[in-house]
Amino acid sequence: MSYTSWRGVVGCIKPTMRPGSCEELIRLLPEGVSLLPLFLDIRDAKIAGFERAVSDYEPQIARLVEAGVDLVHPEGAPPFMVLGHEKEAELIARWESQYGVQIFTSGTNHIRALKALNVKRFVGATYFSGAINDKFSKYFTQAGFEVLGMDGIDVPFDKVGNLSAHEVYAHIKKVFLKHPDAEAIYMLGSGWRVLEVIDILEQDLGIPVVHPVTARCWEIQRRLVINQPVRGYGRLLAEMPPG
Repeated sequence: MSYTSWRGVVGCIKPTMRPGSCEELIRLLPEGVSLLPLFLDIRDAKIAGFERAVSDYEPQIARLVEAGVDLVHPEGAPPFMVLGHEKEAELIARWESQYGVQIFTSGTNHIRALKALNVKRFVGATYFSGAINDKFSKYFTQAGFEVLGMDGIDVPFDKVGNLSAHEVYAHIKKVFLKHPDAEAIYMLGSGWRVLEVIDILEQDLGIPVVHPVTARCWEIQRRLVINQPVRGYGRLLAEMPPG
């Protein structure tokens, strides 16, 4: 079976059954780009669970390729970041060779977005706690960045979407004030429902914010050879820098 849309069809594999980010992405994507989402069912934030989940993506990639998508995006930063930058690159190269389609993960997307903004040193905010944040930092260090901090907010994994944008704003500002020499704020995870405060954060803190949904929209456009800026959600989408 083949599906078409006049500017391209993107197959996304969501790691959880969580609502929110899929709808947000659809609203930001240019007219003529279609989204075909599939879902895994990750339910907790344990490192072992993320490690096991990596193998669950491939059958979904095969389904999307069979459907005729132009681009495949396995979402979910933790599974691939826990795997490590080098092993992730090897896995993507194998998938692209085997399935003959462009593939990018959340991790590679965030790396590319940070580089497009000329960021070398950043501070990260997550909704995870404990040792997994060290894994996230290591992933970016392996990719050549200086990670000044990767600070988690204390919230149950299945309740992230209940955080108000104002609560997340306060958390991120607190993280930034510990590291005022950061060149960017990086937000890990698509569970945040905070698109409305990205511009406000950038204005108040004076540096760009890389958010998973806006970064996803930016890279989809770049890979489908589209250049349609979207204002009101931060510099990355407003300026559409080349990656």
